[in-house]
Amino acid sequence: MRARTVRAWSLVHTWTSLVATTFLLVLCVTGLPLIFHVEIDAWLDPVPAQTGTPPGGSMPSLDSIVAAALEKHPGDVPISLGFLQDWPAVVVQSAPDVRSTFKDSHRTTFDLSTGLPSNARDQVRGRLTTFLRDLHTELFLGLPGELFLGAMALLFLAAIVSGVVLYAPFMRRLEFGTVRTRSSRMRRLDLHNLIGIATMIWLLVVGATGAINTLHDIVAAQVRTEIIRMARSHSGPPPAKRTSVDAAIATGRKALPGGSLISFFFPGAGFATPHHYAVFARGDRPITSKLFYAALVDAETGELADVFEMPWYAKALLLSQPLHFGDYGGLPLKIIWALFDVAAIVVLISGVYLWFSRRTSNALSSARRRGLQAGAQ
Repeated sequence: MRARTVRAWSLVHTWTSLVATTFLLVLCVTGLPLIFHVEIDAWLDPVPAQTGTPPGGSMPSLDSIVAAALEKHPGDVPISLGFLQDWPAVVVQSAPDVRSTFKDSHRTTFDLSTGLPSNARDQVRGRLTTFLRDLHTELFLGLPGELFLGAMALLFLAAIVSGVVLYAPFMRRLEFGTVRTRSSRMRRLDLHNLIGIATMIWLLVVGATGAINTLHDIVAAQVRTEIIRMARSHSGPPPAKRTSVDAAIATGRKALPGGSLISFFFPGAGFATPHHYAVFARGDRPITSKLFYAALVDAETGELADVFEMPWYAKALLLSQPLHFGDYGGLPLKIIWALFDVAAIVVLISGVYLWFSRRTSNALSSARRRGLQAGAQ
């Protein structure tokens, strides 16, 4: 590689790193506890033990559970079913009218094995992890903050690529992993290069997935628009008589590749049409559990009307989330991700230190030369 080319790549590596370092440090520091957000939330806000009677005989139908919820709130109509991820329970939402606001609706949780009211709930993000997540994803600035961090992530990727390009010419005469000890600056430089090249793949994965994740709000809005468009293409009059909820869900699940139910909307509510039920399910594997699929079922005949599969860009975004935080392989993978995160913090801080120390050294050398020239005159 020519000297001019090396200098050009060195400038790219230096300035992309320096511009993004402050924000990358914020992301690394906040991302470290977010890797363990489930464990932190469970410790700070434990989910209460479930109440209810052990199941006896066959499981109750969802139709009977919906009927029980409506008995508790006379005059209501069913709006939706929300299936808990951590417990075998369902939240039945009802309201005086299908167009009622959320605050005017009633929500009752039922145990799916007994059909009895339950206090089960999923673990939700606590105040601490919500604060850290908002800082990590948007700097409390909403969409502009997300897009700004996306730009910083792209600079980070440029810094990684340029660092890899520079590694070979700078280390061509040394064995991999060599740390020279002739001076403290040389030792820090070699450690910076070694840790950076050793964590390169992880840094690329986290940087790329982080950049993709900053588009979450934009992609989510587009997906909602496409689901609504699909629903409107199948609109029709309210059904004269509704088919069974259990039968409609069974029809939807046969058409969906997902493993577990997320939600179910009654005609006229949410993403359903006035004539159709809407069934949502998620994938059945650790990574694909972030993906969801939807089906429209004719509420009068119980026949499948249409299936919605997420577009490729939405799949890329949702699949990038578990890769970014390492939360698809249990606690061992989270610990590995945390160690890499600490290594990234070391690389960032050491890079800034090396830049400042070099500038200080160059400034002292220039001052010394000027002093010698003045003395010679």
